[in-house]
Amino acid sequence: MACYRGSCHCGAVTFRIDAEIEELTTCDCSLCARKNALMTKVHESELTLLGGEDLLSVYAWNTNRAQHFFCSRCGI
Repeated sequence: MACYRGSCHCGAVTFRIDAEIEELTTCDCSLCARKNALMTKVHESELTLLGGEDLLSVYAWNTNRAQHFFCSRCGI
């Protein structure tokens, strides 16, 4: 299994993914389009936050089922 480490743009939020990344997608919302962000889907158990959890902000759509987390400093 692959192990990937990453962070938001400013480096405040760091994470590790222990999974094979099979597909990348783009989002057409105004924030992601502006940032040219790429996304992948992994199970929660395959994602480990290493730092900056207290800096995360959440955006939830009207049903609050889908929640996207962003760094409150840089927006990624």
